Amino acid sequence: MERRSFLKSAVIGSLAMYSSVRAWSKPASYTDLKLSGPPQPVFIYNNWSAYDELSDNKPQTEELAMRELNEIIRLKKQGVQIDYYVMDAFWFSKEGGYRTWLKSHWPNGPEKWLSECKKNNIKPGMWFSTNLVRMGGKQVLDIIPEWQSSLGTDPNILCLFDGGYLAHLAGTLQMWHDKGVRLFKFDFAYFEAITPAMKDKFTKDEVIEKNKVAFMQMLQAFRRKNPDILVTGYNGFGGNMDNTYTPFSKTQSIDPRWLDTFDTLYCGDPRFSDVPMMNIWRSADNYSDHQAFAYQAYGMPIRRIDNCAFMIGTTGTCYSRATQCWKGMLILELARGGWVNVYHGNLELLSDKDGRWFAKVQRLYHELQKQDNTITFGSIPGKGEPYGFKSSTSNGAVCTVVNPSQRVATIELPLPNKFTEIMYRDGGFKPQLDGNKLTLGPEQLAVVGYGDFVNHRENMFEKFYDLGVDDTINIPMDIRPLNASFASITGKTIQANVTPEKNKGVRVVFQKFYSNGDPCRSWLGAPPDGKKVSEVIKIEVSQDGKAIPLHIEYDKMIWSGLSWGVGEVRHGSFDDSKPLQVTCSTTEKDAFSLKAEVYAVSYV
Repeated sequence: MERRSFLKSAVIGSLAMYSSVRAWSKPASYTDLKLSGPPQPVFIYNNWSAYDELSDNKPQTEELAMRELNEIIRLKKQGVQIDYYVMDAFWFSKEGGYRTWLKSHWPNGPEKWLSECKKNNIKPGMWFSTNLVRMGGKQVLDIIPEWQSSLGTDPNILCLFDGGYLAHLAGTLQMWHDKGVRLFKFDFAYFEAITPAMKDKFTKDEVIEKNKVAFMQMLQAFRRKNPDILVTGYNGFGGNMDNTYTPFSKTQSIDPRWLDTFDTLYCGDPRFSDVPMMNIWRSADNYSDHQAFAYQAYGMPIRRIDNCAFMIGTTGTCYSRATQCWKGMLILELARGGWVNVYHGNLELLSDKDGRWFAKVQRLYHELQKQDNTITFGSIPGKGEPYGFKSSTSNGAVCTVVNPSQRVATIELPLPNKFTEIMYRDGGFKPQLDGNKLTLGPEQLAVVGYGDFVNHRENMFEKFYDLGVDDTINIPMDIRPLNASFASITGKTIQANVTPEKNKGVRVVFQKFYSNGDPCRSWLGAPPDGKKVSEVIKIEVSQDGKAIPLHIEYDKMIWSGLSWGVGEVRHGSFDDSKPLQVTCSTTEKDAFSLKAEVYAVSYV
């Protein structure tokens, strides 16, 4: 379920009531500005996932916000570049029409935060819902008198082309700009909103177009008056974000007029892809990689895509990942080539040493991003085969490469076949580089340099471009499929007897599908009231009737759903001279078919 659908659960969506009574066309005043887009790569901190009032109930407070500002200042001393600090959702009072801050959490308003940002050369930013006033079943914004004439036939959303809401919002944006705010983030756009006075005058398509154009024109006028701003667009401005299997299609294309309105558009909140992986965090990387490929296919220039992928923290929105596998997440967030680089969450989880490594990676990719020539190569990430991102300068290039498959795989890099070197890799399997051919272990990430990015320079006692090895990740040294003929025990359970290999563990990959063959996601809610997905996607391994301890990483409350499970029984936890019984089951009512594969894995 897409997050914006989760939020607007009560919206009726009754557009069928609209009838076409007259022809309508785009206003003649619309012009192609071609002025938007960041003038150079920028780095943004956003405090969402340090708190979470949607997928969790951890509130944003002044204390939390100021703590994270102090963490930004600390990390900047380690060399990390942060240009903006965006105050995300729920800073506002319910009754204030985006002009006052929530008194219970900000008793003195935002002045201290604004002042400290300015003092430390950080530009403030603020979050706004485009026109949604009810989120997660709660009224988060009262309909103030200035908005009343824009209230839709669906009372959860406000019309943008009729009534006083949009003009009031424009005045609000200018008010905050005058107080020093320089980044404006817009989320949750519902262009079907229509007032009772207008509901019989336009078709569904006309309503959507009128709302879009009104919003575009307002923001474009705001930009003309204040050319020093950044405007970013999130949910509601186009593109498929639900999954990683839907083919790229023109029906999902991004309206190019948004490129005259927003500096960047995001391509989806971090979530897990439909490519099953033992390392669940690499599956999250795969989702954001896939979305970067998709939005490029939808017509977005790479530099204008905000991949929104770096999110550390202890809340439900980031699945309480803390800093697990954060180094690869950072590398890929930068390697995708977008000029808005956003870092979310609990920065206190990063040590000073982490900050210095962060800064080193950031400096490398910052220089590459400025060239504005990032390309994608290899397979589409959602297909589960190797792929990558390449950025280059006049004297060298860097390829950031992922093998999402359950096999050792080789990919040819778009580089010359000599003078290449591995700059970074996950721990475990040691990638092999033969000219421009790179062999990676299952689910492995590596970075390869060419030309100037080969480590021929020394910086003190460490190689200048050496980003090291992330030994918190352990990629199998060997993996191979085992013969496993699964039979249906019931409609929701499959089972097989498997002969293990000597001195190796066993990995089980379990997937479920809808009747049309698409991966079937299960949604069991978010913290604190949700259930773990592992309660409906179950893998069990036994021997001689006794259960063998199974290591899984998908035992989480996942607001975005999951279509698979992967688990391992470690070598030494069973007798490898006897067969294992592997049982995979689900209680997901929408699951039509089940599939499982079994692999022998070795880590030494």
